[in-house]
Amino acid sequence: MKHLMFICVILVVATLASCVQKTYERKVKFLLDVSGMGNIKSVGIRGAQSPLNWETDIEMKPVFKDSMYAIDITFVTGYLFTEVKFVVNGAFELQYQDNRKILFETTQDTTFCKTKFNIKS
Repeated sequence: MKHLMFICVILVVATLASCVQKTYERKVKFLLDVSGMGNIKSVGIRGAQSPLNWETDIEMKPVFKDSMYAIDITFVTGYLFTEVKFVVNGAFELQYQDNRKILFETTQDTTFCKTKFNIKS
């Protein structure tokens, strides 16, 4: 009986191990246009997958101060997309609207996401 139980446990473990989804490195270059807003103190990004989260901003760096901000993020995921929102001066964009859905490029090394704050495209 113990032998049968041992075999069952091994089969269950082997079955669960084969269900693990393969992950990939997905590089995304985010470019955010904040021109016309003025008085920019902070620009950040939040999102659904590590290294992002919905609790704290990851700071974006100015390409052109008060105009264009950028950040490169590498996700390690099995998903084909992620969801993000940008934050300027502590205020979330697209309030009461769906998050931005970023589809990862699968034929090139890097996905480029160039967008304007609070404008869904």
